[in-house]
Amino acid sequence: MTAPHPVDTRLPWHRLLVFGIQHVLIMYTGCVTVPLVFGAAVGLDKSTIAMLISADLLVAGIITLVQSLGLGRFAGARLPIVTGATFVAMSPMILIAKEYGLPAVYGSMLVGGILGVALAWPFAKVVRFFTPLVSGTVLTVVGISLIGVAGGLIVGSDPKSASYAAPSNIALAAAVLLIALVCTTLGRGVWSQLGVLIALIAGVLIAIPMGLVQLGGVSDASWLGVPHPFYFGAPEFPLTAVVAMSIVMAVVFAESTASMLAIGEITGKPLRQADIARGLVGDGLSAVLAGVFNSFIDTVFNQNVGAVAGTRVYSRYVTAVSGAILVLLGAIPRIGAVVAAVPKPVVGGVGLMLFATIAVIGIGILRRADLADRVNLGIVAIAIGVGLVPVLTKGMFDRFPSSLEILLNSGITLAAVTVFGLNLLFNHTRLGELARGATDPEPVDPVPPDPVAA
Repeated sequence: MTAPHPVDTRLPWHRLLVFGIQHVLIMYTGCVTVPLVFGAAVGLDKSTIAMLISADLLVAGIITLVQSLGLGRFAGARLPIVTGATFVAMSPMILIAKEYGLPAVYGSMLVGGILGVALAWPFAKVVRFFTPLVSGTVLTVVGISLIGVAGGLIVGSDPKSASYAAPSNIALAAAVLLIALVCTTLGRGVWSQLGVLIALIAGVLIAIPMGLVQLGGVSDASWLGVPHPFYFGAPEFPLTAVVAMSIVMAVVFAESTASMLAIGEITGKPLRQADIARGLVGDGLSAVLAGVFNSFIDTVFNQNVGAVAGTRVYSRYVTAVSGAILVLLGAIPRIGAVVAAVPKPVVGGVGLMLFATIAVIGIGILRRADLADRVNLGIVAIAIGVGLVPVLTKGMFDRFPSSLEILLNSGITLAAVTVFGLNLLFNHTRLGELARGATDPEPVDPVPPDPVAA
């Protein structure tokens, strides 16, 4: 009898639970950051923001279950996927809220989700254009971009705060990073696989005497907090808002496709077009549910992709447990408040390793992209450069029309659009043949020879 693929292997229940909790701890801060920032930007009170967080976790849990276990032949990639609120949608949501109000935010999201479900299968047909050149470039930019997020968790977000860039916080993050490195490299078996969780727990224990673990909000959190459908009123559908949210869905599809292909690479499970399509239907369903329950569009969380690579635990039943935990956190806010008490420098220290792992995975995929070809090398160089511009040069596009904000302020989006477009232009048209005909007879090696070896 043929053994099941590691992705389809059911682990003992205690390992499923422990690894599932590890995934939740890794993604929790990033997931709840979106409702926190959005709520503050549109002037919502604390109780309403708390409702957004509960809705966010509930929808993320449902979609994680769908992506991990599948929903018949309709939805779900059946991969070790954890989903959460995407930052891609946040800027247009804020703009729509200020221009048209919150009912328009969730009305346009609902329409965008319905269109996403309808267009998921046609979109999946372009998966053949997501070659190693494309997916490797996108993942490299994703990893490098997220390193800044990890750094922000470590130093803080308010330069005027007394704790901003405190050496003690940086030392805590460094200790967590060191513990994770020791466990994952020197540990054996399950101890290596649980390196991230061990580092998180150790970081919390170190942070307690430092006064960084604040449990005051736990007692204030309610026990039950199931989101109320259409909390802000009947949905509205301004055309401009609907178009903006439809563009968001297209960007989310591109990002999720690259992430699913990366998981296929990591786990050694080749993905069919149908697998990608069902995964994209899951993204569309997240927008539909978000429009009803006042939540946010979900996408594959790349920090959890890094965790799958780092732990080498490929079972999709692990992430299904993570989905069940997220549903529980969404329905019982008091449990979520306990998880939220994990200090940000601790999460940032672990995130630094996981995000860098994503970039390294991207570089590994690019090794198969024939970078000795001058045209391919130029495509990757331009895409990475364009993708990192908004990350490294804050405010570069502030004077552009706000309608372009969704594209220009997202380095991941810019990189994806650039590398996808250039790859089509130079590798699927006559222009590529003309460009290569003008190259030198000898191919350019992007890696200079080792002088020592020489």
